[in-house]
Amino acid sequence: MARAGLTAERVTVAGAELADEVGLDQVTMSQVARRLGVKDASLYTHVRSLADLRGRIALLAADEKSIRIAEATAGRARKDALVAFANAWRDYAHKHPGRYMATQTPIQIDPELAAKAPGPRRAVELTYGMLRGYGLAEPDLTDAVRLLRSTFHGFVALEAAGGFAHERLPQHSWVRALDALHTLLEHWLPSREGDSS
Repeated sequence: MARAGLTAERVTVAGAELADEVGLDQVTMSQVARRLGVKDASLYTHVRSLADLRGRIALLAADEKSIRIAEATAGRARKDALVAFANAWRDYAHKHPGRYMATQTPIQIDPELAAKAPGPRRAVELTYGMLRGYGLAEPDLTDAVRLLRSTFHGFVALEAAGGFAHERLPQHSWVRALDALHTLLEHWLPSREGDSS
């Protein structure tokens, strides 16, 4: 029996909760339907397919993560902003592993939905805004964004996979990594256009 008030948003949240529990790749439409107490067919009134649902989860997660980062970095600059940004990123990945993976996985997203979603745009604006505090401009901004994303995602992905089994706590290494990133950003060497190295 279908629950009253089933919407695309409720289906997306149910899918996101399930992704956090079992992993994004393990989410199926049948599992989401069971979670909501409806028949599988009822979901297709609100989402077109599993791929559509995953795209919606990615947009939801991007919005949630960017809100947390914005709140954490408000009124901060340079190292304070970098540390707050990174900690909010890592905290979201820890608390919502399935949703987080949706933001880091290539997923085909309905262009109409993507155009209306504030999360991805806000994430870009927050990252570039934080890095401008270090006086960076293009093309160095893009290079620095890629460096931060690689470092943050690499760390949390290895951490989630149990890749830091050494007796030294990952938190200590995380703090040192952020110190190193801050030092690097403060002493960033400007790009030399035409340099193919």
